[in-house]
Amino acid sequence: MKKVIIWILILGIVGFSGYTILTKYKGKQQRRVIVEEAKPVPVRVDTVKRGDIKEWLSFTGDIKAEDQILVYPKVAGKLVENRVQEGDRVKKGDVIALIDRDITGLRFEPAEVTSPIDGIVGTVFLDKGSGVNPPQPAPSMGTPIAMIVSMVRVKAKINIIERDIPKVKIGQKAKIRVDAYPDEVFVGRLTKLSPVVDPMSRTAPAEISIRNPDHRLKPGFFARVRLLVAEHKDVLLIPRDCLLGGEGKRYVFVVNGGRAVRKDVKLGASQGDQVEVLAGLDEGETIVTIGQQMLKDGSEVKIVTKN
Repeated sequence: MKKVIIWILILGIVGFSGYTILTKYKGKQQRRVIVEEAKPVPVRVDTVKRGDIKEWLSFTGDIKAEDQILVYPKVAGKLVENRVQEGDRVKKGDVIALIDRDITGLRFEPAEVTSPIDGIVGTVFLDKGSGVNPPQPAPSMGTPIAMIVSMVRVKAKINIIERDIPKVKIGQKAKIRVDAYPDEVFVGRLTKLSPVVDPMSRTAPAEISIRNPDHRLKPGFFARVRLLVAEHKDVLLIPRDCLLGGEGKRYVFVVNGGRAVRKDVKLGASQGDQVEVLAGLDEGETIVTIGQQMLKDGSEVKIVTKN
């Protein structure tokens, strides 16, 4: 019985020793694998440079005629003649319709309805024989004969959100695109900015005036507007693609001594693929533009190519 116990102890000691040796060996192998896998991360880099950048704000809006006026008769009666059609050009004072005054027992020459402005007939509302009334005591009681629009200049109506209002000033340049002419850019200027903010939308209405001598921009067109609000000269610029993080905190990786160093950055204006850096970087630093997603602070890097 004693011999059996002794052999059991011997086998246990041998087994424990073997397990210990095997564990140490595996540990060494794992460490070796880790060391072998810790290779430099291949990255592409660029240099923090100085340059100029323009700050644009983007909006959508509608094209409106510079002037758009409903023309009413001055007397009550019946429309006896329309002298214009939709699309006709008229001058201020041109007769656009004749009204037969509706007064029993009396005869009058037909009353003339004239255009109050130079423009184009946008809409003719009534047919011959329709009854009409002047806009007294209120326009809602009158009968409009036609709508005249002035289109030598048009305006794009936009709404400025609350946080951008301090950047917007009368006279700023705007670029406008419309779907009817997708390859063409129209140029205008900001001419009106409301001093009042709508409490529901938290926006301020604004207007951009655009020259339109050939009448190609039509009232009702949908417009995409870019408003130039600032030009920044000789500022630090980096590629947009190098940025990591969310809106609250943005950061980049720079290369220093063959290793990646994380740096938080404060950003300014952006234009295309370039972003202004207000703080966090210095001119000439080497910044990672491709491969930064695989990096941690202190990672060893290998520069594959430089932009």
